[in-house]
Amino acid sequence: MMRKTEFAFWTFLLMTGLAGATTLLNVTRTYSATTENSELFRQLDLFGDVLERVRSDYVEKPDDTMLIESAINGMLSALDPHSSYLSPKNYRDMQVQTRGEFGGLGIEVTMENGVVKVVSPIDDTPASKAGLQANDLITHLDGEQIVGLTLEQAVEKMRGPVNTPISLTIVRKGVDDPFDVKVTRDIIRINAVKANNEKDVAYIKITTFNEQTHTNLVKAIENAKKTIGKDLKGYVIDLRNNPGGLLDQAIAVSDDFLERGAVVLTKGRNNEETQRAQAHPGDLTDGKKIVVLINGGSASASEIVAGALQDHKRATVVGTRSFGKGSVQTIIPLGANGAIRLTTARYYTPSNRSIQAKGIDPDIIVEQDLPDELKKKAESVAESQRGEASLRGHLRNPENGNSEDGKEVKEVSGSSAYVPKEPEKDKQLQYALSFLRGTAIDAKTAGATVPTPTPAPAAKPDADTKEKAKN
Repeated sequence: MMRKTEFAFWTFLLMTGLAGATTLLNVTRTYSATTENSELFRQLDLFGDVLERVRSDYVEKPDDTMLIESAINGMLSALDPHSSYLSPKNYRDMQVQTRGEFGGLGIEVTMENGVVKVVSPIDDTPASKAGLQANDLITHLDGEQIVGLTLEQAVEKMRGPVNTPISLTIVRKGVDDPFDVKVTRDIIRINAVKANNEKDVAYIKITTFNEQTHTNLVKAIENAKKTIGKDLKGYVIDLRNNPGGLLDQAIAVSDDFLERGAVVLTKGRNNEETQRAQAHPGDLTDGKKIVVLINGGSASASEIVAGALQDHKRATVVGTRSFGKGSVQTIIPLGANGAIRLTTARYYTPSNRSIQAKGIDPDIIVEQDLPDELKKKAESVAESQRGEASLRGHLRNPENGNSEDGKEVKEVSGSSAYVPKEPEKDKQLQYALSFLRGTAIDAKTAGATVPTPTPAPAAKPDADTKEKAKN
């Protein structure tokens, strides 16, 4: 019979992927005699005991893959809220999101009463060209009914290789009988940047940081210059409810507005792992005034951009305190076994401020007027429960120590993430427009407050930053 230590060792190989077998074997041979690794193998024996017991005695025969994946995910999620295991499917989905393009139909959908409901067809895509409309119900895919599938499963079936057809059975209000629509899949690009002109101000909303973000932002700025012309007063960069994305895209977006200086610092476990991203000459906006909008839903890459432009005094940050996710996650592929998302560093603004469990405080605070149904909910939820600081197991902010009386400083981050659908009711947007036009000089009159700034320590020069860490 296999010894427990050997069983645990091979179980651990399953957890780490067979590609790492040689390396792990060498490590165990080199360090097996040390006290530290003796304790590690004792714990692996424990894991082996539990796994054997579950496989032999559980009331139903468990799935071995599920057991191992759950064990891996449990190990990673115990580190912090953002480290996790990605199964092969989840890894592929993550790549689609960060790449910003996939083979599909080009429709935004939701699930309603067991069938897929079209929220909106995306312009210039196979779905819009085939005549799909908002509120259409999709009941069958290639003749197979959707009832019983989850939304994710239905979406997976609608995606596929470019130039392959799929037949959708549609139920439409005002049409008596269901009818079939044949659609040929094409490359669908997720536009991370949405822009429009507010008369003499360019409004640019960045919804996520994928591989297309920088390119789409450049196009939006060029279009604003062309359409507004010499009357252009400035830019509103809306980062509200933007959850983050690729670190290199956050750096590129910040660089688009800066002529020089640091963009972000990333610091790993050891001081020698500190890296620094630097801006290059060339401000795409030609020095025009910029307002950056943030709220409690602005996280990670969004906070990098807001913090960089704030520290360099290149933009005025308006809104409410951001989410406070100041850590960098690196995606480490495991071959056919998926990947792990592992927190490998904290990031700091150019003036060496850590945002972790703290967030970015705006230069000018503008609170939204909540509708009645949200007011009661807001009153029952503490402000500190809306950001990174409220997540169980979050990384501590290294700048937080103890107060003068010896008590630990309480971490607070995040704020309301509510944004009205109607632009005229959006107090943060309306203040930004007035600010750029020079008509909102008195912040108090405009319903805004200007917080007292706190000095930040000076930044330290370091090397270039990491590429493509995921936030």
